[in-house]
Amino acid sequence: MVLSVGLSSPAQTTSFKSVISELNSVQKQLVPDKRVAILDISLQDTLQPTIVLKGKTDLPEARTKVLDLLKGKGIQFVDSVEVLPEISLGDKNWALVTLSVAHMRSGPDHADEMVTQALMGTPLRVLEYEDGWFRVQTPDQYMGWMEGNGLVRMSQTLLNVWKKSDRYMFNQISGVAVDAPDGNGLVVTDLVLGDLFEVDGESKDYLQIRLPDGRKGFVKKKDCLSWKDWTSKTPDVQALLAIGRQMLGLPYLWGGTSTKSNDCSGFSKTCYFSQAVILARDASQQARYGEHPDVKNMESLQPGDLLFFGRSIQRVTHVGVYMGNGKYIHSSGYVRINSIDPNAPDYNLTDRKELVTSSRILNSLNTAGITLVKDHPWYAIAPKN
Repeated sequence: MVLSVGLSSPAQTTSFKSVISELNSVQKQLVPDKRVAILDISLQDTLQPTIVLKGKTDLPEARTKVLDLLKGKGIQFVDSVEVLPEISLGDKNWALVTLSVAHMRSGPDHADEMVTQALMGTPLRVLEYEDGWFRVQTPDQYMGWMEGNGLVRMSQTLLNVWKKSDRYMFNQISGVAVDAPDGNGLVVTDLVLGDLFEVDGESKDYLQIRLPDGRKGFVKKKDCLSWKDWTSKTPDVQALLAIGRQMLGLPYLWGGTSTKSNDCSGFSKTCYFSQAVILARDASQQARYGEHPDVKNMESLQPGDLLFFGRSIQRVTHVGVYMGNGKYIHSSGYVRINSIDPNAPDYNLTDRKELVTSSRILNSLNTAGITLVKDHPWYAIAPKN
């Protein structure tokens, strides 16, 4: 949240400046992580007795607290804060990703930094529109801008229909959907591990699939998992490590979260998503959640634990997945295996600063930052009690 005011107004008294300071403090309390929420408000002094409060937020309760603070200070203001989703979106403030991997950027332009990716069939909350781009939020609460041809918008009603549909997950590192089930079909789309699509029927050894934007094709049935088979099984550490090994050698990509290429936290997310577990997006976020075994005692670590590196626990910059016997697999330049044992030939911490903390995921399912896909309300309708 940016809270500022011109310095030319008589209203700039010491007491008014203290309100600005207090509002900044409120911002830090309400939105400690700007990657997962929007609170962008400014106080504009118009040289009149009344101050204009402008900006936008996706947190109605945060807006209310800011208003209450100003009212409590006896400050007169005009409320021009927009609560997202923006009204112009109508009831189509949900969407599904239509590409195998869709890029999300820090702003509504291809020149803006890529901050993350979203896989086909990922449900998105749509917040605003600008010049062919939509600001969206992913199920892990991360926010960014996606070009309109990467998604199909829908109402909550249509999203609920999709939640009840016969869905399958693509369960290979990479592949394609083709337009005929005979081995000679033309490619309809490429596919990566974790892509979701609806199934309309079967033909020979193929599933007849329907993509979120309505395109149809065929995928080998053996390469897919049904929604039930994917989400009802118990997450398997050895299975997720096997997925990690299949990604060995994949190039590092800042913002990448797929089996095409990934960054360090995108790699750990992908491993766990193969087991129908949603992790927080960035390494610094992932480090907050789950149990925290003692990283100074290697014997306390278990395969599947996340290992975090950085200057301190407060400044985590890298994550890897522990494999056992001191080995961990991670994306650093490319996906590779190293050791945290100083006596091992593949020991490598020098470019990762220090091993500062760890997180055990599978003992903390459905706690903050660690959610089973089947229990996430954007993917599935909660059962009635």
